[in-house]
Amino acid sequence: MQLGGIHHLTAVTAQVGKNHAFYTQLLGMRLVKKTVNQDDVSAYHLFYADGEASPGSDLTFFDWPVPRERRGTRSITRTGLRVGSEKSLMWWIDRLKAADINVSAGFERASRFGVDFEDFEGQRLSLVVDSKSKGNPWSQSTVPSEHQILGLGPVTMSVPDLKPTKHLLTTIMGMREISEYTLGDSPVHVFEMGPGGAAAELHVAVESNAPLARQGAGAVHHIAFRVASDEAYQGWLEHLADSGIPTSGPVDRFYFKSLYFREPGGILFEIATDGPGFAADEPKDKLGLKLALPPFLEPRRVEIERGLEPL
Repeated sequence: MQLGGIHHLTAVTAQVGKNHAFYTQLLGMRLVKKTVNQDDVSAYHLFYADGEASPGSDLTFFDWPVPRERRGTRSITRTGLRVGSEKSLMWWIDRLKAADINVSAGFERASRFGVDFEDFEGQRLSLVVDSKSKGNPWSQSTVPSEHQILGLGPVTMSVPDLKPTKHLLTTIMGMREISEYTLGDSPVHVFEMGPGGAAAELHVAVESNAPLARQGAGAVHHIAFRVASDEAYQGWLEHLADSGIPTSGPVDRFYFKSLYFREPGGILFEIATDGPGFAADEPKDKLGLKLALPPFLEPRRVEIERGLEPL
């Protein structure tokens, strides 16, 4: 019962119009689902992904009018965006600098090259070379197909104490600790799941003296991990219950099924099914062009649309 890697990552924006422009125009990602937060329908939930809306490529945002995050531990601190080659990495460095985005010096972490940068709200991102993965380019992207973002990973999180988090990741969730490196003054432990590779890695920084994070604009809300089938999802429901891990219980998001729980440091985790996917209610070539609502929210469409800022 292996996790298949990262399914999606959900962050927070307080400026949804600028967010939409940054991720679709500058980063060239495809808006594959324009919907609402199912627990707070006053807020958009935007899903940016690759050309096929593939699981593992979804970087998503809740639109909440909140102040900036306070950075610290007990949080997800950086999201990797994979590109296919060092040539693409150099192309991206030039593109970001031309847009007046500060780009870090190049790094090598866990034997991969990359650079760090931030969006306009301080969302911490990295471009990471992943020459082993193939992409699903989008023909209408602002980025040439050979340089488009392949998907997510690795994702880095911070905890004050490794031991309880490591127990959950390895003993309960079946991840494997494969290496360690240093970031600043902090050790970072690399865990992989399922097939391994950048799309299936979680990097855990141990920052015992850092302040506690407070969520806000620029923060990450949660990370989701992939399971391939409803049967595997049911297996995880039972496994977490048998392991004494409190969960949300089953949640049907229509586009996938979800199961939420917190790791010992308080970071919100989700297990999500690969299917049925975003083409469940829209043709694949029309994804993201209009507000999509799951069937249980469709009767409230007029009310919901009235409360949303046009994109």
